Amino acid sequence: MAQTEKIHFKEFRERFADESACKNYLYKLRWPEGFICPKCRSREFSFVKSRNIFQCKHYRHQTSLTAGTVMHRTHLPMTIWFWAIYLTVRDKRGVSATQLAAELDVSYEAAWYLLLRIRTAMSQRDCDYMLSGIVELDDTYFGATEQGSKRGRGTSKTSIMVAISKDDKGRPQYLKMQVVDNLKGETVGAFAKANIAQGSIIQSDAYHSYRKPLATDFDHHYEVFDSDTDMLHWLHIVVGNVKAFLLGTYHGNCRSNLQSFLDEFCYRFNRRGFKHELFSRLLHAITQSNILGSAVLSR
Repeated sequence: MAQTEKIHFKEFRERFADESACKNYLYKLRWPEGFICPKCRSREFSFVKSRNIFQCKHYRHQTSLTAGTVMHRTHLPMTIWFWAIYLTVRDKRGVSATQLAAELDVSYEAAWYLLLRIRTAMSQRDCDYMLSGIVELDDTYFGATEQGSKRGRGTSKTSIMVAISKDDKGRPQYLKMQVVDNLKGETVGAFAKANIAQGSIIQSDAYHSYRKPLATDFDHHYEVFDSDTDMLHWLHIVVGNVKAFLLGTYHGNCRSNLQSFLDEFCYRFNRRGFKHELFSRLLHAITQSNILGSAVLSR
């Protein structure tokens, strides 16, 4: 990863006051050792100023500073992008599309798609990491219960799988959360294999859908849940925090794009020790993002 740095508010305003400053910084993040053609890896190029693109001298392949990333073809000034990223990470509670639209003086639709693309980059960045070691695993729910429906497992609320790894002192490290259609064994197994390294110790309650899918690839420890003990202690604290995050900043109006909001929470949580570097880290993640790899943006 490119070197990250602390950027405070005063410095941000001074450094990124115009398009040129933003583009120069983005160029250095995307190509820290100089331009490399994404097609042939050549370093020889010319810059077509009238179209704001780089052209490879070998195959004449053309690419822009944001080509292929989640910033591609948004037709928004780079200064707007930088401010949106900065405002997203400035407060641990995040920023809603309504707030962002007011801050940047753009339409609600523009603010919404800015945040959607930023969260997509967050999600793609965290896909590079697997949980390992000792991992707490459980499920939770979000949304209102429909009248007459069940509570707990079997509820009409949206189901979410949650897993959090711990260090050798039992402290939380990294978090994964995923919206799922159901809590069947095959769903639990798919979540675990996609997010937890094989051979890890998984701690969970004794729910029957956990036992078989977690028995083969993991060291699964389970017991009947007891709220009077410290069982799944950190996981339940995090679940409480994410619900407060969703209700406090977004007022619970996020069920249709819930995974996107969970991705944002996980990205923040997994970098909570680098809060002053979040702007440069997120901007770097955006330069490495892939707009074609996003199911959300391709709908």
